This record gives sequence, structure tokens and C-alpha cells, in this order.
Amino acid sequence: MDTTEAVQYKASNNAAGTPGGTRFNKEIGLAYSKQLLAAASSFVWSTFKQSAVDRKKVRLITLVIETMDGVAYTSNNGIHVSANYIASYSGDVKTEITGVLYHEVTHVWQWNGNGAAPGGLIEGIADYVRLKAGYAPSHWVKPGQGDRWDQGYDVTAYFLDYCNSLKAGLVAQLNAKMKSGYSDNFFVELLGKPVDQLWSDYKAKYGGV
Repeated sequence: MDTTEAVQYKASNNAAGTPGGTRFNKEIGLAYSKQLLAAASSFVWSTFKQSAVDRKKVRLITLVIETMDGVAYTSNNGIHVSANYIASYSGDVKTEITGVLYHEVTHVWQWNGNGAAPGGLIEGIADYVRLKAGYAPSHWVKPGQGDRWDQGYDVTAYFLDYCNSLKAGLVAQLNAKMKSGYSDNFFVELLGKPVDQLWSDYKAKYGGV
């Protein structure tokens, strides 16, 4: 049976007593965060169309809220979120951190072409999952904006959403191909066009913004 029970989720707040740690406890909380790690993992598996045998063999995902610069990063199946960012964020911080965690959980599960895939594509796939989960923030670029297909993050997420509209399941197939390596030619194999042509088509669809 393909369930989330095989994976454990742990969360801790190492910034208790700081403004960000206090706001985390008040507006987000550890219980919600652990539930979210499980829900986001299930959503990633669904987006990537992965069964238990297809995906990475991860047994534990940890989340730590800590005092640090930046927003968040993931290393060795451990997600680190900045208490400083939580403290300074103006707006609905629970929704924002929910989106951040969808992005970071994707990094735990996605394939990276054994390190050969462009960093912008890796980040773009993570933001694509955040987009499809319904947590794209208002500060993202608009669809059609950006300079390069592999610019990363929101730019690449919207481009991948366009590619997925041409062939349902495209992002899942792309991720599967990236298990063992990477080539720009994957786009030709999956969509019949070079990625640069797809980018030009995408830009043209939105009037070249």
C-alpha cells in the first residue's frame, strides 16, 4: 500500500524566544508543520506520478526553524527555514511558509540528473509544485515573463506549466528522466521541439513580455 506512513516527519523550533520563533509558534506551529510535510510529500508523489517503488528511499524528513539569513534551504532530507524571514514577513506568514515548504519538500523528492541538471530547472520544478499546490505568492513574476527558460524559480515554473499544458504529465516524465542524468534533448523527446523553441513559443503566447 502506498501511504505516507513509511516516511517519518519531524519538526523542531530552534529559535524559540526570538521574534521569528515566537511568531512561528503563534501563527504556524509544529503540529501543522509536520502535517504539512506529509501532505506536501503526497502532493509531490502525485505530481511526479510516483509510486513507492519509483521514488527516492527517504525514511525521515526533518524541519528546523532556526536563526539564519535567507528564506530556506534543504540538505540531506533536512529542511531549514529562517526564523528571521518569518519575523520580517509582512502578510499571511502561514500561507507563505506553507508555499515555501511545498518548494522545499519537492527538493527532497525530485531527481536532479545526478547533479547534471541546470540549477534553474531544479528550482523551477520545485516552484512548479508550489504553483500547482495553489501557493504561488503575489510577488512572483507573471506568466510569460523572464529572460531564459532555465532562469529558475517562478520564471521556469510558469514555463513548465505551459509545457505541461502541451502534454499532460510532462513534468512527471521530465523528473523521471532526470533520475540518471540530464540532457536538454529530453524536451525534444517528450514534446518534439527543442527547449529554446518551446521558450520562444511560450513567450509569443504572452506577447513577448
